[in-house]
Amino acid sequence: MLNYNGTIIPKSDFTLSYNNRGFTYGDSIFDTSKFINNKIEFLEDHYFRLLASMRMLRMEIPLSFTLDFFENEIRKTLLACNLTQTSRVKFTVFRNAGGLFTPKTNAISYLIEATPLNLTTKKTYKVDLFKDYTVSTDLLSTLKTNNSLINVLSSIYAKENSLDNCLLINQNKNITEASNANVFLIFGNKIYTPPLTDGCLKGIMRKKVIESIQQIGEFVFEEKSLSPFDIQKADSLFLTNSIFGIQTVTNYRKKEFNSYLVDMVKEGFADFTS
Repeated sequence: MLNYNGTIIPKSDFTLSYNNRGFTYGDSIFDTSKFINNKIEFLEDHYFRLLASMRMLRMEIPLSFTLDFFENEIRKTLLACNLTQTSRVKFTVFRNAGGLFTPKTNAISYLIEATPLNLTTKKTYKVDLFKDYTVSTDLLSTLKTNNSLINVLSSIYAKENSLDNCLLINQNKNITEASNANVFLIFGNKIYTPPLTDGCLKGIMRKKVIESIQQIGEFVFEEKSLSPFDIQKADSLFLTNSIFGIQTVTNYRKKEFNSYLVDMVKEGFADFTS
């Protein structure tokens, strides 16, 4: 089942118009959240990021689009799908059809999908650089939009080369993020992650992990531009996103990372969110 503009419909009944702007121009944004323990994890953060993204893209935000509305529509979708366990929720917003590059309207429609989620922890997690294309450093790169070709291509590259993920770089040859996650490096008691100005996604888990590191105080944290050479020198590397949370990276090319420092971050985050 799907939730299309508040109406629950079977997936087989949903059709995409030929002039849907998300399809024709990538004029669409989305948010992915996790439903766990009968709640939408970091609900307010997901809601406010979605609204901020809509404002950046000059989409019209309906007066009814409140935090309660956002939560209720997601819960309505989960109920229709008979999902009570851990689930993945994707909330997509696209500008309504009409116009060419200049839209006829800034009014929006939305689509909510929910699927069961079975998370497994990988003992080995291998990454490498994806260098075919680079991430832009402007603010649009910080949004989750339908313009995700570099993420698609880097994910294909990872699959073709028996990798679990790829690290992306910007035009300055600095690390920005992974194909589907934010990146953190640990050097002793110092933790670094690329700044948003380097083009990385404004991830919710990125935000929450930074807050936990700063509050607990076991590590010194800094947003800093990172080069591929920094990866070779790091003690540990981990990735974050809203679905898998914190993922320890074990291998980058011939480099093997320690996991105990990431375990400390995970323990601190668990204490922070409990």
